[in-house]
Amino acid sequence: MILEIHTMFSFFKKKSPAPEAQSVPAPLPQPAQAPDAGVSTASSAAQPEIASQAPTPPSGAATAPATRQGWLDRLKAGLRKTGSSITTVFTGTRIDDELYEELVTALLMADTGVKATEHLLQDLKRRVKETKATDPSQVKTLLADAITDLLQPLQKPLSIGDHHPTVIMVAGVNGAGKTTSIGKLTKHLADEGLSVLLAAADTFRAAAKEQLAVWADRNTVEIVSQQGGDPAAVSFDAVTAGRARGRDVVLVDTAGRLPTQTHLMEELKKIKRVVQKADGTAPHEVLLVIDGNTGQNALAQVRAFDDTLGLTGLIVTKLDGTAKGGVLCAIAREKPIPVYFIGVGEKLEDLETFNAREFAQALLS
Repeated sequence: MILEIHTMFSFFKKKSPAPEAQSVPAPLPQPAQAPDAGVSTASSAAQPEIASQAPTPPSGAATAPATRQGWLDRLKAGLRKTGSSITTVFTGTRIDDELYEELVTALLMADTGVKATEHLLQDLKRRVKETKATDPSQVKTLLADAITDLLQPLQKPLSIGDHHPTVIMVAGVNGAGKTTSIGKLTKHLADEGLSVLLAAADTFRAAAKEQLAVWADRNTVEIVSQQGGDPAAVSFDAVTAGRARGRDVVLVDTAGRLPTQTHLMEELKKIKRVVQKADGTAPHEVLLVIDGNTGQNALAQVRAFDDTLGLTGLIVTKLDGTAKGGVLCAIAREKPIPVYFIGVGEKLEDLETFNAREFAQALLS
């Protein structure tokens, strides 16, 4: 049963409770083959391996204000390299064309992008004129307001509970931190009292299943996998199993790939089609994990994966120590897909919900 969480920093937007599960859980389905003419089905030898653990009870500690403050401190530290190049613009004594020119350069160097930089400059000049600001420090505050307003459309909670289970498909390029982010997301879901089933559909990379299994064991959740199985078939089995066992969430880990790898991008489409056959409304969320260090390349990835899959949300990782944190402004201006989570490190607590005001203030702190 899904609980209503009323704390200030709840990770997810909960919907009405689903019907309570039967006292005796339904048996897991037999391994199914992907019902798609274009899908290579798994052989009978590739049986799904299902490791079952009891879900972790909600802790409540993850939403404590003190914990959030600690996270904000880590975010400020992570964005210091990006922010320092911008805030030095406001150390002078005059508001003039030179200040604005230096600001444009600093924003572009932070990978804010041309369109977002032009938007922020025009908005900032308007705010300076309306407030009759006379000191560069005031301009810095007004810039934080402008960035907040630009990023506001990206701030949206991940909704869990409209569907049972909620099927979340996760994609990303190699090295973006996709599987690690899935592990952290699983932890947050479990802490909210939600039961999670993981699908190890990244059969392309040898160690992917083992890596995901470590996260499943660490979070005491179930995982469905096949040795050398077809990714679409694994996804189909996981969604079917999630429905049979009354799980709240099914997280599908897909193989990392570059947008230029056409055959692998086609495989993502196939996984999505097969998931839809397992559950006519799924996937309910299609998330892309992007590395905040890649700057404008991250924006290119968002465009490519959105064209292929129709993204519903983003997870931005590795914002610790990056000089390219302004890429979120570029995304907001050119491809405003919600950013559900941002990460500033490898620890579980280093992944948090995105807040536009917090990010803008941390960027210019």
